[in-house]
Amino acid sequence: MSIRHGLLALLERGPRYGSQLRTEFESRTGSTWPLNVGQVYTTLNRLERDGMVAQGGEDEAGHALYAITDSGRAELRNWFEKPVDRTSPARDELAIKLAMAVGAPGVDIRAVIQSQRRHTVKAMQDYTRLKAQALAALERGESRERDDVAWLLVLEQLIFQTEAEARWLDHCEARLIRLSGTAPASPPAAPPPTSVAPATQEDARPAPLS
Repeated sequence: MSIRHGLLALLERGPRYGSQLRTEFESRTGSTWPLNVGQVYTTLNRLERDGMVAQGGEDEAGHALYAITDSGRAELRNWFEKPVDRTSPARDELAIKLAMAVGAPGVDIRAVIQSQRRHTVKAMQDYTRLKAQALAALERGESRERDDVAWLLVLEQLIFQTEAEARWLDHCEARLIRLSGTAPASPPAAPPPTSVAPATQEDARPAPLS
């Protein structure tokens, strides 16, 4: 997630101060990726250092206002036009967990998968419920349509993501079952060596002739 570009997009609509940017960012994304004011001001300071925003006075309450610059607009246009790079995907905790669980002593990887699947399905149900609420709000025109549409798009991405995760977990479990069924059997243990009592001198004598 690019907080940097998200703030630039909000500033393109006009000067804003830090807390206002945080509120609008969370409203637009439904608080899916909550920010704290410290993150916002740290990002604003970096954008100002890079010449993409500039402080533009204060509002009536004395809040320092930030405004986007021409350089910031150019960066924002480039961000909108350039595809998100998937050649270096972000680290996924679930994928790392399952990769580390394979062969880990004392870990039942199928139990890990089943536990995660329950959580994923519940999340998908929650997102679907929120989507229905967002659609109803749009139809009634109860709140700001721009933010509702933005939140709806985020929700639908989360729904698609959790659906894909549930299918991937099913695939992982099926893969493990197939691999366990085709794994080569362990070679049979070698039989213990047969002990032969050494021949005594008496045994070595020829039998007497009749």
